[in-house]
Amino acid sequence: MKPGYLLLMLLAAMNAGRAEKLDPAKWSLAIEPAVARPGAKVLARITARIEPGWHLYSLTTPPGPIATTIRLAGSPAIEKFRVFEPPPKRAFDANFSSDTETYEGEPVFLIELELKKDAPTGPGEISAEIRYQMCNDRMCLPPVNRKASAPLSIDAGAAVARFEIPAGYMEARPGERHAATPARSAGDAQGLGLFLAAAFGFGLAAIFTPCVFPMIPITMSYFLNRPSGSRRESIMQAAIFCIGIVVLFSGLGLLATAVLGPFGIVQLGSNPWVNGFIAAIFLAFGLSLLGAFEITIPSALLTRLDRASQRGGTLGSLVMGLTFSLAAFACVGPFMGTLLAASVQSGGARPFLGMVTFAAGLASPFFLLALFPAYLKKMPKSGGWLARVKVVMGFIVLGAMLKYLSSMDQVLQWNVLTRERFLAVWIVLAAVAGLYLLGYVRLEGISKDEPLGVWRLMIGIAFLAFAISLIPGMFGARLGELDAYVPLPSASSGLGGAGGESSLAWMKDQFPEALQKARSEGKFVLVNFTGYACTNCHWMKQNMFTRPEIRSVMQSFVLVELYTDRSDDISRRNQEFEDKTFGTIAIPYYAIFDADGKVVASFPGLTRDPREFLGFLNTPAGNKAA
Repeated sequence: MKPGYLLLMLLAAMNAGRAEKLDPAKWSLAIEPAVARPGAKVLARITARIEPGWHLYSLTTPPGPIATTIRLAGSPAIEKFRVFEPPPKRAFDANFSSDTETYEGEPVFLIELELKKDAPTGPGEISAEIRYQMCNDRMCLPPVNRKASAPLSIDAGAAVARFEIPAGYMEARPGERHAATPARSAGDAQGLGLFLAAAFGFGLAAIFTPCVFPMIPITMSYFLNRPSGSRRESIMQAAIFCIGIVVLFSGLGLLATAVLGPFGIVQLGSNPWVNGFIAAIFLAFGLSLLGAFEITIPSALLTRLDRASQRGGTLGSLVMGLTFSLAAFACVGPFMGTLLAASVQSGGARPFLGMVTFAAGLASPFFLLALFPAYLKKMPKSGGWLARVKVVMGFIVLGAMLKYLSSMDQVLQWNVLTRERFLAVWIVLAAVAGLYLLGYVRLEGISKDEPLGVWRLMIGIAFLAFAISLIPGMFGARLGELDAYVPLPSASSGLGGAGGESSLAWMKDQFPEALQKARSEGKFVLVNFTGYACTNCHWMKQNMFTRPEIRSVMQSFVLVELYTDRSDDISRRNQEFEDKTFGTIAIPYYAIFDADGKVVASFPGLTRDPREFLGFLNTPAGNKAA
């Protein structure tokens, strides 16, 4: 799981008694007309007055959240009824990967009542029963049942009233969904925008590699020195060349989306064999960049494509773009592999969109230089700096490989790549990269008598400083954001960041036993739905649970971790339990249960605000536990 992606999850267990004091909605019922004859139709208005910042869900919201339900209590005067709801606010929820429909303020629901022709005359009462769930941007309450009542008198001499259901209201039928255009939330759009910006940046970075940068002047001379001499023709052919680059990489993105599907990729982030395969690819790329061997496309294929590109014209320029992309694969591959690995684990159309944006960044210099050819002479000359970029990139790719290898190790519970070993490898890789740039390690790109420039000096110092900053992490110190990617200290090591998270007594995959312990000790149970390869889970353990004010409150609970990211029966049961109870399988997910197994409160995902998480722990039930 990626940081920032889990912001809201919903409860699915009944616990109306504890939600009573926290219920931010007040319901009222009014009937028009209040006096009606037998067999007539009347209109009931149910108004919910919702406190600011809270919302409830529509009667026909898509699966995931708890939908509101409205029905009438049994009455001898009612023949049948229909429920109508106003247009809800529809928005995409990244946590459920689907749209939700919500109401805020004072929504008014309508019930069309048809009275029995033999309804008994005289004063009476109509009661509506409402079941709903309230959430805000910080927490969700368990679903509760409420009742609203209003008087209705049956009089054979009453006047016949006429009414119409206002425009925009929809009849709520079980199993049907509103036909509405999904509207993406601002947060989802922002996340996609950051991803595409990173993809474009990867494309630009790939330009400054030995396989790409020297090809720029050679390729541009092909367009600028055409026999026609027309600038418009040069720009057109350069644009077609760029399209060839985009076609190849977007095709890879489409292939990833088609093979994996929008739903099949959800569990890739914790699949040990997928992580192992990605680690093997990164290892091959890293060793290739360091000069161990060269990854090349078969020469026969490149020769055929090169001959096709020499025919000129539109097709020739298009094929030339494809040939260029394949020929540069040895240097472009690590950027592309990293981007594809991140995109397929996020899902949806991101593999395709990411590859299109990456290709646009890679192709942009060729098109811009066709528009402004004078800048071609101002470009820096190829030289040893390109080889240095390639070598340093090899060290970085090997460091990224270690993260995927660690995920595989943790899920399979091999415990070979411990926190200390992981950080030791990272420290060595960063230190060797720094020493290489300073001239102390002899690899391709730096000759013995080459002077040390300022920029090479500064970058080399930065790598060495990064390596030194990792050393305290080997002894249990927190590493901030890096803790999301580094294995946690083992329980046997005794390292937990100055008496931090390791001092908490966690039960593992023992929810029934935790409830039994809670009953005997008079406590509440804090459940942590987590995973071995979950980066956000690691961050919370190292940076949130270790805070003194958080740890002191957590120690008053019976603590249990339920792991969901393995392929064994225990993980499957934990995942099914989370899905059945809360309507999600996302991790991390935190929930407080009472000793009878009823949900008291929940908290979805990662937070960097201690007050926010402390507020969850200090719910009314949590205060009792304390």
